[in-house]
Amino acid sequence: MDNTFKLPNDCVDMREVRQGVDATDRQLMELLERRFGYMRAAARIKSDRNVVRDEARKAEVVANATSDAAKLGLPSEQIAQIWDMLVECSINFELDEWDRLRS
Repeated sequence: MDNTFKLPNDCVDMREVRQGVDATDRQLMELLERRFGYMRAAARIKSDRNVVRDEARKAEVVANATSDAAKLGLPSEQIAQIWDMLVECSINFELDEWDRLRS
């Protein structure tokens, strides 16, 4: 697939829209890989498994995403749900990584 794509306001047909969506999805996956890399680092750095889950930090991350979404005119309630799931997935990944590193 072609790695070039048009930005949303430059698209004139659905083929261009779909190329842009697919390219953006690939970029999101690269960002998720980096984000989960930070979870690997956290698992390596934290000496106590019991501090992996941090509800205050989770609330802060979700609130930040919700606020950013609202500022950008995105559906903030749905973004909050997505981020809640992302953080939960990240916590589970970090716990698995913590266990893996110490087994």
